Amino acid sequence: MTTMDFTAPKFDGDGPVESLAGNVRFGAATAAFQVEGATHADGRGESIWDRFCRTPGAVANGDTGDIACEHYRRWEADLDLMAALGLESYRFSIAWPRVQPAGQGPVNAPGLRFYRLLAEGLRERGIEPIATLYHWDLPQALQDEGGWASRDTALRFAEYAAICGEALGDVVTQWITHNEPWVVAFLGHAAGVKAPGIRDWPTAVRVSHHLLLSHGLATQALRASVGPSASVGIALNLAPVHAAGPGEDHEAAARRMDGHLNRWFLDPILRGRYPSDMLDVYERMGDGALGSEFRNGDLPVIAEPIDFLGVNYYFPQRVFAAPQDGPLGLHHAPAPPPTTTMGWEVDPGGLHDLLVRLRRDYGPLPVYITENGASFDDPPETEGLIEDPQRTAYLRGHLEALAHAVADGVDVRRYCVWSLLDNFEWEHGYDKRFGIVHVDYRTQRRSLKRSALWYRDFIGWMRRLRG
Repeated sequence: MTTMDFTAPKFDGDGPVESLAGNVRFGAATAAFQVEGATHADGRGESIWDRFCRTPGAVANGDTGDIACEHYRRWEADLDLMAALGLESYRFSIAWPRVQPAGQGPVNAPGLRFYRLLAEGLRERGIEPIATLYHWDLPQALQDEGGWASRDTALRFAEYAAICGEALGDVVTQWITHNEPWVVAFLGHAAGVKAPGIRDWPTAVRVSHHLLLSHGLATQALRASVGPSASVGIALNLAPVHAAGPGEDHEAAARRMDGHLNRWFLDPILRGRYPSDMLDVYERMGDGALGSEFRNGDLPVIAEPIDFLGVNYYFPQRVFAAPQDGPLGLHHAPAPPPTTTMGWEVDPGGLHDLLVRLRRDYGPLPVYITENGASFDDPPETEGLIEDPQRTAYLRGHLEALAHAVADGVDVRRYCVWSLLDNFEWEHGYDKRFGIVHVDYRTQRRSLKRSALWYRDFIGWMRRLRG
């Protein structure tokens, strides 16, 4: 293939795309349950997503993660593919039930060995491993004892973090405690559309607190087990929030949504306190926002200093006031075009605005873009390649926006495309495709998309600029 033309675009400010060549490493991301398959292999225990997939009507087409992309068996070929694409970093998640089938107690040696081989294989290929401890696959045995609604699960998570740190700390230095705790808490325990499928707002708020507490405890455990080489952060799904109409009531709704999605997690982690306006909102539920689960020593643990903030960005939020609708009193406005097949607005400028806001409100903390990508309907393969111009344009636009943010003073260190592979997209099953690499789920054949080649050449360009 001919190398594509990368003419460095200029912005209204003074930052060309070449500014990304400074401190940013470029990679891709996946999650264990979405790609590994082999859900019954080598002593792996059941997860809440294994159980949720078997709940009638919970997942599109009755799909499961039993096979997914067979990454558990095909990891070496997948690592060779990453190397061929020039990836500098690879963000993966460790499946807790593969390491501790019951979420506590004995360690499953074959499960740990898989992640060690994976990390060693990455390093052999010159790719940096970035390990996420929790990407939503809680051992079902812990859910049976209360799951994240139980404070004890936070303690078990810290023990699991220590096990992973001790076993992998010499080959993994970049650690992420949780992926998108907002999704786990509120989509899994209030909306009920993700595992474990609970619909109870007070429970969801308590879950959010235990997730944050477990993040702080795991951060401490990783530093104790790995030592000073450990770089630890958390990956939050964050977004700019806009009022969908004029007027104070809509502006107030946008403020509540910002508090619910962004500040409820950012403030305790980076400021050591929950936002008071959201405490008031949640207290009005009647069962109390945190109830007896909140203890005086929790916030200092949650605010354990992190080395970087992981940001998952997909689209901005647009809301309008709807006082009769739930504890937040708001509705989401329809996304303006263009949109992805998820119905998500494509807005690269939102990434810039979000990053600048984070620096302004929370200081110059290093940022990793831990997820950024789009689902589109891809055409059939032609001459060994799948043309996906919408995804290619999406990546280019967001990398340009990222460069603009760097030029405006944001300290960005990593950028990970979501996702390396088409995969199991949670309650949507296999209907949505985010990968820059196509997966034929029947044959497990991998096929490159144009976006993968574009990204390969972009990374090559960045390397040449670094000299």
